[in-house]
Amino acid sequence: MTHALLKLATATILAAGLTTAAEAKDKTFALVQYNQQVSFFTDITRGAQEAAKAAGDKLLVFDANNSAQAQDSAFETYIQQKVDGIVIVSVDQNGIMPAVRSAAAAKIPVVAVDGVLPDGPQASQISVDNYQAGKLIGQFYIDYIKKNMGGKATLGDIGALNSDLQNLRQKGFDEVVKAAGGVTTVGVVDGRNIQDQALAAGENLLTGNPDLQTLYATGEPALVGAIAAAQSQGRTDKLKIFGWDLSAQAVAAIDAGFVVGVVQQDPFLEGKKAVEALATLAGGGTVEKSIKVPVTIVTKANVGDFRAAFK
Repeated sequence: MTHALLKLATATILAAGLTTAAEAKDKTFALVQYNQQVSFFTDITRGAQEAAKAAGDKLLVFDANNSAQAQDSAFETYIQQKVDGIVIVSVDQNGIMPAVRSAAAAKIPVVAVDGVLPDGPQASQISVDNYQAGKLIGQFYIDYIKKNMGGKATLGDIGALNSDLQNLRQKGFDEVVKAAGGVTTVGVVDGRNIQDQALAAGENLLTGNPDLQTLYATGEPALVGAIAAAQSQGRTDKLKIFGWDLSAQAVAAIDAGFVVGVVQQDPFLEGKKAVEALATLAGGGTVEKSIKVPVTIVTKANVGDFRAAFK
């Protein structure tokens, strides 16, 4: 697969998702985060903060620390404070909808980032196409084992079964792998999108499958956990890992050769564009209801383009 094919094209380009409107100055927006321990989420926050600062607006950031209930409470607080807009990186996409509807009823626009919300009054959804990107990394995986492993391999997965979007990543990947044949799967363990739990799940997966050849991780905590498990068990010379979301650990593992390919999103840009969307709405403009962001598969060949962000 050529480097050019590692880009996931999308019908709607994020930068084109905003309609020009009068700039809204001195507004107060809120970002309700999933957590602030994972670099993917902290990059969303950095992008949102940069957009607010550039526009002369204020951004309030709430860290839900993986709690759906905390996100509900944050919405109640921000609605009472009459903020000018809310960005939500949801823990529970269905469970957050009553809060989203309450915000809309109070004339407060909501923009969702990453986790895809059900149909509702939210102004916009900014995300990647997780299913299609799962298929993309699935094809990359198949191409790799055909070229390097004779088309046959054993495969284990570290997922986050509480995450709808990571389940879509798993579904797209599995469909491609199953259709290709030649891969024996040992099952999916649940890291719950929490690094410590993903590490424990990865340790159990490797311990129970001492001859496992390949592993797929559907998010940053799962990938970091997989890397740590492979290192702690001395399996880095035998196991090839594929997954989602770069980190310092993933970059080092790509350099070392046992992480082969990582789907990389652009969380900084997602956060930046989410606040820009709220500013557009506050200024009387409109935004696209669904804005898809392209991804890149990062390998040894192109990891240098991303290295500086993870030093």
